[in-house]
Amino acid sequence: MKKSDDEWQESLDADQYRVTRCGGTEHPYSGKYYHHDEDGTYNCICCDAPLFSSTTKYDSGSGWPSYYQPYDETTVTINRDTSHNMVREEVKCANCDAHLGHVFQDGPPPTGLRYCINSLSLDFIAKEDD
Repeated sequence: MKKSDDEWQESLDADQYRVTRCGGTEHPYSGKYYHHDEDGTYNCICCDAPLFSSTTKYDSGSGWPSYYQPYDETTVTINRDTSHNMVREEVKCANCDAHLGHVFQDGPPPTGLRYCINSLSLDFIAKEDD
């Protein structure tokens, strides 16, 4: 999915743009999905691609929504991030290249991973009752 910078600025609010298109981070414990526990799917705010399921969400105590695995193996990409004098693994949407957050190797079983994701990069879609 390709859009110009102007198109992204028109379709996102200023904070969403700063996080998803400029690699920013929201303040810890401030995101609307940090204490969110409904059943459903967390989609990309930029392109609506499914990114994480509520079944893989857990409270990591980090201040950001955390998941132990993405929706499936094709929904996110991982890139080395050496900004801010740190070495981290950046998580991006595979569909539109939006910055989502970072992944760390200190998560729970079964993966041992912690996908630490900005709420500003997500849109929650509730599971419909059957």
